[in-house]
Amino acid sequence: MTGYGRATRPLEKFQIRVELSGVNRRGLEIALQLPREWAALEPRTRETMQNRVARGRIQANVTCQADPSGTSSSPLLDLVAARAFHQAALALQRELGLAGDLPLTAVLAAPGVMRAPESVTLPDGEIAAPALQAALDEALQALVAMRTDEGRRLVEELRGRIAALGKWAAEIESLHPAVAEKYREALLERLQRAKIEVVLDDDRVAKEIALFADRSDISEELARLRGHLEQFEKLTGEEGAVGRTLDFLAQEMARECNTLGVKCNDLAISRLVVACKAEVEKIREQVQNVE
Repeated sequence: MTGYGRATRPLEKFQIRVELSGVNRRGLEIALQLPREWAALEPRTRETMQNRVARGRIQANVTCQADPSGTSSSPLLDLVAARAFHQAALALQRELGLAGDLPLTAVLAAPGVMRAPESVTLPDGEIAAPALQAALDEALQALVAMRTDEGRRLVEELRGRIAALGKWAAEIESLHPAVAEKYREALLERLQRAKIEVVLDDDRVAKEIALFADRSDISEELARLRGHLEQFEKLTGEEGAVGRTLDFLAQEMARECNTLGVKCNDLAISRLVVACKAEVEKIREQVQNVE
């Protein structure tokens, strides 16, 4: 499921920012970027995320920047270097007998007069760990909340599809007892068209019908399908990571529907089985988004 979370925490003269974004993925994949100085914090940071998220690809960016209110990014002026350059330039001007004023821009452009701000050193990782943990917890809370809202909407859709499957399974079960009788009537009709005389209680006909009934029996497949549907619906109401279990149940439902299609030998049932297969395929696609 998709989600986003962001949080900041102050740390001395710095600001720690944690930004998390999640997208759908069958398993769990964490792409974590930490400041180089805090590489030792990566294992515990990953562990915290793994304890809160079970599926999806999570992009986690941790940055630490100097607090603008406490530091200055303006260039630094070296007055000693400026005076030295100005005096040297004036002495050269007198030596060469040159007239004119020495512009301020020439002084400022002299090497060493204006310097970039000194580079800042980040605090030690162990010092930063509590602030980083607090920011990470807040960002994870926002990420999980967004994923939870999406999950609620997804559950409602899945329950609707499960209800449709249950209805079609019940229709298949009601149609199945008449399949053997239809086959018997069709067999006798073919024999009559072929002008083969048989009596209604002919053992050969009875055996053929019995074999057909055994081959086309789908009671076990229907029972397993109903069990999978019941378990699936129950899991959609439970807390915790159930996505992998739902994925497995969807695969098993697809297996039972395929077997029903092979064994049914009835047009009306075949049409219902096709509808079931299409619905199960939609369920299999959706459960990939469930944690």
